[in-house]
Amino acid sequence: MRQMEHIAILGNKGRYTSFSFGGKEVRFLSPSNLAGYRRVTKWDNGYIEAVADYGKGEEEEYIDLIPILENLFIEPKEFLAPIDKVEVANV
Repeated sequence: MRQMEHIAILGNKGRYTSFSFGGKEVRFLSPSNLAGYRRVTKWDNGYIEAVADYGKGEEEEYIDLIPILENLFIEPKEFLAPIDKVEVANV
């Protein structure tokens, strides 16, 4: 497999955050003042630490994908296992 196939993408559009991998996109509501994600500082098999811009400078943001995936009836271990890295979408 090519390295690119192990990279998930974190992004946002409007009021929604998106997490994309393997042809699937999970979207969930994010704060209304989120201007965008700048970079991912940590990926730990479903837990993301990222730097986000809320319009007044950058702040740390923490996202736990496990409960989000479970609520969507997506098996977290199966979906997240092949992901080695998460990058921010070029929006």
